[in-house]
Amino acid sequence: MGEYDEFAEALLDQLSVEVSEEREMERLAGEIAADADFGVSFEPLDELAERLLDGMAGLAEGVTGLARAAGLRVEVTGLGEFKSLKARKVHAREDSAGYARDLFAAVGSGDAGAVAGLAERDTPRFLVYSTYAKSYLSKISTTYGDYMEPAIHLNSFILSRYPQIILYRQGRPYEARRAAVSSGYVGAVKMTILEEATHSMQGPLHEANRAAVAGVNAINEELAAEIMGLGDAEARGLAEHLGLPPVPDDFAVALRANLFFALNPDNFVARVLGPDVMTYNRVEVEPGIARALPGLAGMYERWLRPIQAHHAAFAVMEGMAAFVVREALADDADFGMYLQTFMGTDRTSYGVRKGIGRDFVAAAHSEMGREAFGEMLRRAPTTRDIKDPAAWLAAAGH
Repeated sequence: MGEYDEFAEALLDQLSVEVSEEREMERLAGEIAADADFGVSFEPLDELAERLLDGMAGLAEGVTGLARAAGLRVEVTGLGEFKSLKARKVHAREDSAGYARDLFAAVGSGDAGAVAGLAERDTPRFLVYSTYAKSYLSKISTTYGDYMEPAIHLNSFILSRYPQIILYRQGRPYEARRAAVSSGYVGAVKMTILEEATHSMQGPLHEANRAAVAGVNAINEELAAEIMGLGDAEARGLAEHLGLPPVPDDFAVALRANLFFALNPDNFVARVLGPDVMTYNRVEVEPGIARALPGLAGMYERWLRPIQAHHAAFAVMEGMAAFVVREALADDADFGMYLQTFMGTDRTSYGVRKGIGRDFVAAAHSEMGREAFGEMLRRAPTTRDIKDPAAWLAAAGH
C-alpha cells in the first residue's frame, strides 16, 4: 500500500465510530420496519418543521429584537447532502473551495480510492482540509440542523429516525409511551429551528467569521506547502528535533505530514502558549525550529489575528443561540420532554451548563436588554471582550 492509500485509510478509520453509528441507525430502522407490533408513527419532519418555523423564528425575534433572514425557510436534508453542506462551512480560500467539496464528498461516501487520489493531487491542501473533514463529518449523527443562507437545513437522517428508535429501545407497550416521545421529538425540532433561526439573524458575525476562517486556511495552506518543500535532510532533522516518531526512508510524504500536524498553529501555538493564545499578538519560535523554517514565527503571528476573530465570532454566534433557547423555551413542555427522552437530563442540569459565549451574551443582556444583540452585530466582541464582558459593556456606555 502506497503512502497516499495509507493516508486515505487512516482518515477513514478516524471516522469509523461515526460510520458505525450511521449503520446502527439504519439497522434499527430496518428492524423497526419489520416489527409487526410497532405500528406507531410520528408527524413527518417536513410537515412538523413547516408548522413550527414561524413560531420559533418569532420567539427568536422576540428575545433578540433582531429580524430573521429574509426568505428564511426550512429544508429537510438527506445524509449525503447534509455532509456536502458541511464542506461549505469550511470557508476555504476561493481557489480551494472546489478541492474541499471534492474531499468531503469522497470522505463522506467512504471512497478510499478517491481520497487517496485527492491526497496525491494536492498534498498541502489535503493536509489542511482533511482535518476539517474528520472534525465535521465525525459529528453528523449528533447534528440536528445547520443554517446556510437562506435556509435552515434539518438532518432528516437523524430527526426522522430518532423518535422511532427511542420508542423502540424503551420497549413495549409502544403506544403507552408514544405521547412522551412525540413531545420530545417536537421539542428537538423546536430547539433546532430556534437555534438556526437565531443564526440567520447574525449576518455581520457570519461575514466576520467567514473572512477569519478563510484567513486561517490561507496561512495553514502556506505552512503545508512550505513543509512539503523541505529537503529530505532538513525534514528529517526537524522531525528528530521535535521528537516525532521515525518513519521509513521511503515515506517522505508521511514524514512531512507528521511535521505539518505537529507544527500546525492550532496544535503547536495553542499547546506552547496555552489557553491565553487568544489574547496574544506575539509568538516566538525556538531556534532549532526557526533554522529549518525561518518564516514560521511570522506565519504564526499572522495567524493570531484571524484565529482570534474566528473564535470570538463563533463563541458569540453559538452563545447567542444557546441564550435564546434557554430564554424562549424555559417553560416549554416539549423542550422539557426533549431533555428527558432524547438527552436523559433535565432543565436544571441544562440551565447550569457553562459556555463562555452564552455567559458573555447573558452578561450583556443583563445590562443592555435586547439592545445588546444589535450592539454585538454592530460592534463584534473580541476574545478579550468575551473574557471580560464589563470592558465591552463599558465601551458601549454601560
